[in-house]
Parts: sequence; structure tokens; C-alpha cells
Amino acid sequence: MKIQKTLFICALLFVSAFANAQKGIEMDLWPSGPSTSNGDPNDLAKVTVYLPEKSVATGRAIVICPGGGYQHLAFEKEGTSWAPFFNGMGIAVIVLKYRMPHGVWKVPLEDAEEAMRLVRRMSASWDINPRQVGIMGFSAGGHLASTVATHSKGDAAPDFQILFYPVITMEQGTTHKGSRENLLGKKPKRKLLNEFCNEQHVSGSTPRAFIALAHDDKSVSPINSISYYEELCQHNIPATLHIYPTGGHGFGSLQSFAYHFEMMLELKAWLNSF
Repeated sequence: MKIQKTLFICALLFVSAFANAQKGIEMDLWPSGPSTSNGDPNDLAKVTVYLPEKSVATGRAIVICPGGGYQHLAFEKEGTSWAPFFNGMGIAVIVLKYRMPHGVWKVPLEDAEEAMRLVRRMSASWDINPRQVGIMGFSAGGHLASTVATHSKGDAAPDFQILFYPVITMEQGTTHKGSRENLLGKKPKRKLLNEFCNEQHVSGSTPRAFIALAHDDKSVSPINSISYYEELCQHNIPATLHIYPTGGHGFGSLQSFAYHFEMMLELKAWLNSF
């Protein structure tokens, strides 16, 4: 009964928070143009910034990479709709509209790394601690986030990572076919495949991780998350893995997801644990 009451109160708080979302500030990520083109001049990388009230700001920030198979972006349920939840915890949110690769694999990673650098460049203005900047990603956005977490250096490297039903590997049979083809092309060379099999690139410097997914995900095999979690454990990286019985793929912030409130409580507890 006590647990049910707690969940009910949390449900009211989350509904209230999502209903009172503030408007974000949109910025061009590359005012002078990106280093690498994807061939589409109309596909511009942007960030939408949501800052918490100064009275509750903790100095922590999260760059969010929505999913969409490296073909489109689920920008609301896997991006902007998360701002009230994190802002309520005093965490700044930067939702990244990264460019689609169209087979030019450098493009999304270039955008994600620049978003991380931007947050740190703006840290004083945005009341952010440059040593408390994390990255979050969903599905293909989870692949992008885990790529940054395992490959990026210096000001582009995150301090923590949050992954929801992520694509991790590029190995045929386990990866998400559409994400692989949109990022790397239909017949990528083995060296390039290995470079983006992120489970192969976990190291002692990979940041701590929160991973959440549903057991019945038919789009992105749970093996992606499990293999990544195993590698994190092998390298003594603090990590937590939540596999919910049902929910399929792409539940994001949807309250129709049967375990939505439990998931939010678990994510909040994890963020408060370090």
C-alpha cells in the first residue's frame, strides 16, 4: 500500500512537471557551418536548451540524443519532453537535433561532440559544472551516445551516460539493420564495422551508465544492452541495467509505458547516487 501511495504521488508530480514545461532556447550548433557535410544543406544541426531555475540548479547537465534509426528524430518523446523531469532535479537539458548521416558516418558523431563542447564552453553562462556533463540517447541515439561515451576525448567526453533501448553493436543479426545501413552504408568494411561496435571500445575511462529497456523489444535486440553492460562490468565501470518485462521499443517518456513511473524513480535515484 505504501509503495502504491508513493507511485501515485510521484505520478502527480511527473504529470505536473510535464504539463508545465518551459520553452527551450534554440541555437544553431554550427553558426559558421559544419566541418563535414551530409549532402543535405537543409538538414541543420541545432540544440534546444532548457535551464533549471537558478534556485535549484545543481550544475549538472545532460545532452540528449533522440532516436530514429539515423533516418529521423523522435524529437519530443525522446528529447524535449524530458526537460521538465531533469529541470525539476536542477539539471540543465540540451536536446540535440543532430544531422542524418546519409552514409557519411562522421556527421552525427561530429554534431554530438560539438554539442558536448558547446555545453562546456557555455558552462559559466548556464551555471553548469563542466565536470558534470552527461549524455543520454534512445535507440539509434543511444548508439550515438554510447559512441561518444566510448570514443570521445577531452571536452567532448561525457561524465556519465544514460541509454534507453540503445543500438550498441553493428554486428549483423544483433544490430538494428536500418541504423547500421543509414550510418555506415549497405556494405561497410570490417574495420569500419568494428569501429562502431561500441561494446568493443569500453575502457577504464568509459563513464558510468544507466541502461533501460524492455525484454520484449523486437526492434533492437536486448543483447545490445546486455553485451554493453557486461563490458562495463568487466572494466569495473559503475553501471545499472533495468530490463522491464514489457514495453517494446520506443516508449521514451510516454506515460502509457507500464513501468513509466518506476523507471523515472529508478533514474532519479541513480542520478542522486553520485
